[in-house]
Amino acid sequence: MFYMETFNFTKIGLIKSCYQEKFGIPRQPRLETESISELILLPPYNDLNSIREIEQFSHLWLLFVFDQTQKANWKPLIRPPRLGGNKRIGVFASRSTFRPNPIGMSAVELFTTKLKNNKVSLLLKGCDLLNNTPIIDIKPYIPYSDAIPNASAGFASTPPNTPFEVYFSDTALQQCQQFAADYNKGTDDLKLDLKKLIIQILQLDPRPSYQQQPSDRVYAMRLYNFDLRWRYCENGTILVLELK
Repeated sequence: MFYMETFNFTKIGLIKSCYQEKFGIPRQPRLETESISELILLPPYNDLNSIREIEQFSHLWLLFVFDQTQKANWKPLIRPPRLGGNKRIGVFASRSTFRPNPIGMSAVELFTTKLKNNKVSLLLKGCDLLNNTPIIDIKPYIPYSDAIPNASAGFASTPPNTPFEVYFSDTALQQCQQFAADYNKGTDDLKLDLKKLIIQILQLDPRPSYQQQPSDRVYAMRLYNFDLRWRYCENGTILVLELK
């Protein structure tokens, strides 16, 4: 007789991220390198002893919960965006967010640790997680073990194409510069390059595969505390309209 065994996990921390909604988040970690996130450890895990010597490691693995999709039913077959949304493959042959157990993993760059007002946190770069994502574990990234240069990866063997040239309207460029200046006031050595971040996100083309054709549609995503608005133009270009 088969018995379904269950496990209980406790969140050890929360991510504070620039990504306020699922649309626009890169589909894999490290595809953009400029976002700045903070992993805030929760009691009783917010003990400096729990992260002692962690700064020896340049990168970390984060194990997290897809809390925005965990109530959705999983299916054995899914349609990866990388395959145009037309071909079905097994859920365990993908990194789909709709899984039997809504657990994800992400490799991120560790910039530094912080202790402020009895709050222990990690400052991260290139984190592809939604704001307030619950973290259930942190592990160091070990290059000699975790990186396998000759590994095969099927349909995801190469990075996604980034064919777009990204341009900013005068208004968007001014808004971008002002927001970055405000964000970077009084910060540590880690400075936000907002223009570069926006370019990296848009070059990955967050549109669903069935919408990737020319149109006059204006797209938007919530980034930090503003709505980033852009349009796809002719000749493979993107025009950033405003940071509203």
